[in-house]
Amino acid sequence: MTITAPINISANISSIEPALRLVEKIRRVLGTRICQFLEEPGIVEIMLNADGTLWVERLSAEMECFGTMQPSQAESVICSVAAYHKEIVTRDNPIFEGELPLNGERFEALIPPAVSAPVFTIRLKASKVFTLAEYVKAGIMNEHQKEVIESAVLNRQNILVVGGTGTGKTTLTNAIINAIERLTPQHRLIIIEDTAEIQCSAKNANLLHSTDTVDMLRLLKATMRLRPDRILVGEVRGPEALALLKAWNTGHPGGAATVHANGARAGLIRLEQLIAESSNSPMEKLIAEAVDLIVSIVKTPDGRKIDEILSVKGFENGDYILA
Repeated sequence: MTITAPINISANISSIEPALRLVEKIRRVLGTRICQFLEEPGIVEIMLNADGTLWVERLSAEMECFGTMQPSQAESVICSVAAYHKEIVTRDNPIFEGELPLNGERFEALIPPAVSAPVFTIRLKASKVFTLAEYVKAGIMNEHQKEVIESAVLNRQNILVVGGTGTGKTTLTNAIINAIERLTPQHRLIIIEDTAEIQCSAKNANLLHSTDTVDMLRLLKATMRLRPDRILVGEVRGPEALALLKAWNTGHPGGAATVHANGARAGLIRLEQLIAESSNSPMEKLIAEAVDLIVSIVKTPDGRKIDEILSVKGFENGDYILA
């Protein structure tokens, strides 16, 4: 007779209860107003400044101040979120980044001495995926720009989305991924990001997230063994840029990625800077071969706009050939 050891249910419950209590504490300390914003469609970011003022940003609207928070309350929020992730924030370790354990929002926080008083930023996930057609309807892009992007998707061109802070790079990337799902549903997608911001409903897809011990470079190397048709990266901001471009160039075309830059040409220069973190060799020709299309989005007084869509034709005489 086989004897099966009993499952220690009480032990499992006891490990869950502290996490649940922390989640409830985080909700309570954040306060009703912030928790309401976390559920409100169209909210992009909630921010606490060192002077104690709280700010909120909505889609297609300027930031507005909506209240204040005491330093002790802010520090309680930050320490509780860190504790949920089994981390500790101290004067010697004053920076924390991770996910808010409510809806998976991106949470970045600092305490003294890195700042004069606690600060944090909560970046919300997109409440819905806007399609390229909806971008045209909203006046963010025109019909010709939409057709150029869709043609790039169909022809498996690699698309680089560039823009400054708060311009909506990830939201635009979600729209491009939606076009990939719609136009090439047979393709297997591998998506890599730091925090869960990209929205993907493709039937054949895997979303990979980096951690403190597994960075994006390591995930990219693992991705090559996951049989991807297309490789997409939420934001390229380190030495993984070189691995991504090599992957795009060696049998995995049709990807997309974002990079922080103020313009299409500046996006290519930014890639050069990121690649320099892992290689001393010039990589301009590799960049020109790997990146096919650059889509630049900016924030204007009238809202977000696609200001440039340029094709990369090569690199000659010390400069990129863009059209």
